[in-house]
Amino acid sequence: MKQRGIYQPRYYDRNKIAFVMCSTGEKVSFGELEDRANQGAHLIRSLGVGTEDHIAILMENRREFMEICFAADRCGIYYTTISTHFKHAEIAYILRDCSAKILIVSEKFRLLCAETQIPEDCKILYVSAKHETNSWDFALSCMPTEPIEDEAQGLDMLYSSGTTGRPKGIKWPLPNTVCGEKTMLIELLSTLFNYGPDTRYLSPAPLYHAAPLRHSMVTIKMGGVAYIMERFDPIEALKCIERYQITHSQWVPTMFVRMLKLPELERKEFDLSSLKVAIHAAAPCPIDIKLKMIEWWGKIIYEYYAGTENNGFTSLDTNEWLEHQGSVGSAKLGVIHICDENGNELPPYKPGEIFFENGHQFAYHNDPRKTAECTNDHGWTTLGDIGYVDEEGYLYLTDRKSFVIISGGVNVYPQETEDVLITHPYVLDAAVFGVPNSDLGEEVKAVIQLVPHVVPTNDIAVELLDYCRNRLSSIKVPKSISFQEQLPRTPTGKLFKKELISKYR
Repeated sequence: MKQRGIYQPRYYDRNKIAFVMCSTGEKVSFGELEDRANQGAHLIRSLGVGTEDHIAILMENRREFMEICFAADRCGIYYTTISTHFKHAEIAYILRDCSAKILIVSEKFRLLCAETQIPEDCKILYVSAKHETNSWDFALSCMPTEPIEDEAQGLDMLYSSGTTGRPKGIKWPLPNTVCGEKTMLIELLSTLFNYGPDTRYLSPAPLYHAAPLRHSMVTIKMGGVAYIMERFDPIEALKCIERYQITHSQWVPTMFVRMLKLPELERKEFDLSSLKVAIHAAAPCPIDIKLKMIEWWGKIIYEYYAGTENNGFTSLDTNEWLEHQGSVGSAKLGVIHICDENGNELPPYKPGEIFFENGHQFAYHNDPRKTAECTNDHGWTTLGDIGYVDEEGYLYLTDRKSFVIISGGVNVYPQETEDVLITHPYVLDAAVFGVPNSDLGEEVKAVIQLVPHVVPTNDIAVELLDYCRNRLSSIKVPKSISFQEQLPRTPTGKLFKKELISKYR
């Protein structure tokens, strides 16, 4: 008998719930997921998409999103999930770059696609379309529920968010394994975070992003239940933990900040005792914020550092972090090396560019120059982040290489100043970067998003500057502060700092 995927009914009761959409209450059983994924695989094949071809998905968090990914996952193809915050030119670029044979779009983004230059050889299908023409739903209903004959393991090929340049397609080699076998990612994540049949995993972030999509799919493949929010809201997230008795969840630091800014009495109304593992990543978490989260949620907080590239992976639990405060963990995939601008390896506590040896193989799609730029003479790869290790090999991040401020010949890492500002009770979000200075080359600039109902004034700016002076050396203190109603962050917590730099320079 042909081997079947680990998430399929041979291994799990067809009636068991695989995932739930929190906003609508829709529940999808393993049997329903199996049938719809098989139908989706047949439909994808019928449209001329063969092994190693590409499809693209553009939609909000919804039931069909997961089902399409599981369908593609068994077709031996690459599936690219496109950020719903991308504009026409970015979407058109991605479709051309990955040579997508199909673009599957929800009705919510029909108009956006109509105004986008879709490549002529890319067919568009609409989810929940009102008419049968180009309807994913109608075409799906005509397909059989048995597996396709040429099942093969597929992979996502996701694009960077473009916060430091044009989005880059991150491509791994397709695994030469039977569809449904445990991949490197399943082994890594399920081992580190104990995903299994009893897991109830809450995903509060957009599925187009690597971590929410991959962790949700790993949870389901391990027999657990994924609970998917349409979008993050601090109160709704706490309600979901209580309502669904969530055991595992994943966050970014800005989500922690927004939950901690809620009134304490309101926060304490929720029963969060079911939580066993709360994971955070995507950006460094200020020490004070993490200490407050540990005080609130207990010693259940895990942190990791990795990119969509997965060229390396570090992690640590709460007890480790308390002994190495500020660290993002020790290596669980690859070997860490900290190098100077000449490629020389640096000793502990000396900041430099972070490289990984023996990490997962990847390439930037259609960009051999970029792939070569992130690889040094030893074959080690980097994501362009700056950090250092302590004597026990625990990694600490300082900032991205491209955001380091050079003021008077001294390197200033914006993250340290941002971490101080975010702890002020008036501050909801903070961005720090360099702007030109005729004497020093660059000076430190801060842009602040205040908590609701606090009006920006010159007195508040002075108070924030004094707050920084009492906690930072003078070179790290902003020379000026501006206020914005909202900082340009992705829903996954990444800051579009280049947009701010362009505006304020």
